[in-house]
Amino acid sequence: MSTTESEARKALNRLLRAAEKAHRELAALEGALARVEGDDFPRERYEAVTQALALLETFCQEEGSRLQEKILQSGGLEPGRVRRSSGD
Repeated sequence: MSTTESEARKALNRLLRAAEKAHRELAALEGALARVEGDDFPRERYEAVTQALALLETFCQEEGSRLQEKILQSGGLEPGRVRRSSGD
């Protein structure tokens, strides 16, 4: 795997972890503020941001699959025919 491909995979994994963490932090913030603010809490706004983070997570997963297929194909392997060893 070339350095460029390796860097792309690392960056993609960092982005996915950041999106997952942002999702968790947003849920914690929402839980805390929703109790305090009651009816004044902007639920629709938080739902929109939650959906955007979910879209980012989905993008990262799909892009990771796409990148993996390209790496395998550039190495002459068919993505569906690769098996991981069980370490036996």
